[in-house]
Amino acid sequence: MDTIKANPEIVKKTTYSILFIISFSHLINDLLQAVVPSIYPLIKENFSLNFTQIGIITLTYQMVASILQPFVGMYTDKNSKPYSLIVGMCFTMVGLFLVSIASSFVYLLLSVSLIGIGSSIFHPESSRVAHLASGGKRGLAQSIFQLGGNAGSAVGPLLAAFIVIPHGQSYIAWFCIIALVGIFALYKIAIWYTAHLSERMANKSAHQIETHHLSKNRVIASLIILLVLIFSKYFYMSSITSYYTFFLIDKFHITIQQSQVYLFLFSGAVAAGTLIGGPIGDRYGRKYVIWVSILGVAPFTMLLPYVSLFWVGTLSVIIGLILSSAFSAILVYATELMPGKVGLVAGLFFGFAFGMGGLGSAILGKIADATSIEYVFKICAFLPLIGIITGFLPNLEKKKSVEK
Repeated sequence: MDTIKANPEIVKKTTYSILFIISFSHLINDLLQAVVPSIYPLIKENFSLNFTQIGIITLTYQMVASILQPFVGMYTDKNSKPYSLIVGMCFTMVGLFLVSIASSFVYLLLSVSLIGIGSSIFHPESSRVAHLASGGKRGLAQSIFQLGGNAGSAVGPLLAAFIVIPHGQSYIAWFCIIALVGIFALYKIAIWYTAHLSERMANKSAHQIETHHLSKNRVIASLIILLVLIFSKYFYMSSITSYYTFFLIDKFHITIQQSQVYLFLFSGAVAAGTLIGGPIGDRYGRKYVIWVSILGVAPFTMLLPYVSLFWVGTLSVIIGLILSSAFSAILVYATELMPGKVGLVAGLFFGFAFGMGGLGSAILGKIADATSIEYVFKICAFLPLIGIITGFLPNLEKKKSVEK
C-alpha cells in the first residue's frame, strides 16, 4: 500500500502515474500559493494598504522563492533529497496558517516569506521528478506537471472567493487541510523517487546523455535570451495575477466575487494552454512554440485595456491560452542547453519567473498609485513584443546528438 516500486523499465518509459501524482501535488502547491494574491482586495481593506504595499507583499514572497530556488536546485543536482518535497509543503502550510492570523503588515510579510520558502524547495525537485518520469517525452511531461500548477492557480482564487472573501481572513486556515493532502501525495512520490534513484545507480551504463554542439558562449547567450523572455512573460502575468481584479472592479464596478470568476477564467485558460504547449514543442520544435506563445499574444494584450467587460473576459482567455504555452517549452529547451542540470535549470527559471513576477507586482503597484490601474494595463500590453528576440535562439532539434 505504501510502496510504489521502481524497475529498470522506469528509466526508459514514461511513467504516467507518477506524472499525474506530481502534477496533482503541483496543483495543491500552487493552489495554496494563489490564495494570498486572490484575497488582496480583502487584505487591502483589512490593513488599510495602498497598491505599493500590495506589491511589496508579492515581492517579498516571490523574491524569497526566487533567490533560494537556484541554490536548492544546484544542491539537489548533486544530492537528491526525495523527502524534501514534503518539507516544502510543510513550510507552505505553516505560512498559510500564519497569514490567517496575521495582525499587522510586517506579520503578513513574514508569513508569506514562509510560503516563498516552501515554493523554493518544491519546484526544483518536483521538476526533476517530472523529468525522470518523462521517458524522453520531456515536453509532454513538463506540460502535465505545469498543468497541475496552473490548474491550482486557477482553482485557488475561486475557492478563496467562496471560502475566504465572505467569511474573513481567518478562514485561510481551512486551506491547511488541502496542504495535508499534498503531503500525503508527496510521500508517495518520495517513495517512488528513492526507488528510482537506486535503479538508475544500478543501471548507469544504460543511461544516455543528450548533448549538443553549441559553444559555451552560445549557450550563455541563449540562456540570457530565455531569461529575457521569462521577464516579458511574467512581468505581464504579474499585472493579471496582482491587479486584474482591481482593474475589473475599478473600470466596470463589479463585485470582488465577480472579479474572482474572471480571474478564474484567465487561470483556467492558462492551465489549458500549458497542456498544449509541451506536446507541440516535442513534435514541431520548442523554439517555434516559444516564438508564437510570446510574440503572438501581443495584439490581444494591446486591445484588452480598451474594450468592454465581455471582450476583456474573452481576450483574457485568449491571452491565457497563448501565453501559457511558453513556459514548458522554455524550461525543457533550457534543460537541453544544460544536460544533467535539471535542478539548477528548474531552480533558476522558476526562481527568475517568481522574481520577475514579484518585482513586476511591486513596480506596477507603484505606477498604479501614481497613475491608475488602467494605465498599468496599457503599458504592460507592449511587453510581449519582446518575443521577437526568440529568432536568435538556435534550433536544438537539428543539433542534438546522443553520446553513449
